[in-house]
Amino acid sequence: MNRHPELDTIRGWIDAAQRVVVLTGAGISTDSGIPDFRGPKGVWTLNPKAERMSDIRYYTTDPEVRRLSWQSRLAHPAWTAAPNAGHRALAELEQRGKLHALVTQNIDGLHQRAGVSADKVIEVHGTLHTVMCLSCGWRGPMQQTLDRVRAGEQDPECRECSGLLKSDTISFGQQLIPEVIERAMTVSAEGDLFIAIGTTLQVYPVAAAVPKALDAGARLVIINAEATQFDDVADAVVRLPIGEVLPWICGADVSD
Repeated sequence: MNRHPELDTIRGWIDAAQRVVVLTGAGISTDSGIPDFRGPKGVWTLNPKAERMSDIRYYTTDPEVRRLSWQSRLAHPAWTAAPNAGHRALAELEQRGKLHALVTQNIDGLHQRAGVSADKVIEVHGTLHTVMCLSCGWRGPMQQTLDRVRAGEQDPECRECSGLLKSDTISFGQQLIPEVIERAMTVSAEGDLFIAIGTTLQVYPVAAAVPKALDAGARLVIINAEATQFDDVADAVVRLPIGEVLPWICGADVSD
């Protein structure tokens, strides 16, 4: 990409950092064909009814919402999506020994597929690749349950206890897993550089990772198409395309 003085500065910060903590949101996966939620072309922006499928109250009480949810899971772009240049750049950051932890709000698993070690990734909103029972807590591979839907089960139930099944993701109205959030906050306070990528930083408690990092003395870089509430306290704010920015700032130093 074209040289940009601010990007050169950020690249220098990464080269000098020992523990980079990254927070990613839906914006990093849009280049892989997975739409975000709140952007101009977001899932909820274009189809407000889709938000009902992400609300545990509707999901548990309305069989039609569950049937639509299973059809939506069948057609989810995550099954055919491939990691993009942004995902791969963060994997390179780990290969360089710079990545301390990667906190993600995404459920698509693309960071791991790009090569980031699973033990470095903290999925605060769960994963689409696992199905769970809301009654007994059973978990299993999502594709096995989707095979049941393809075979004609519109609203498959748990084979252990006949309870309701859903993706192992955090819906609105559902409790976040305290241990996962605690780990996200802990690692955020351990880095010397914190990079927020493709997230509006509106959703709490995850957004609290930013002040945690700042309080611990880390530099803050925000890479997002739209403004966030933390732009004024960031050391750098970048509005350029994520898939172009990350390969440049995360890559090992090369000669001009």
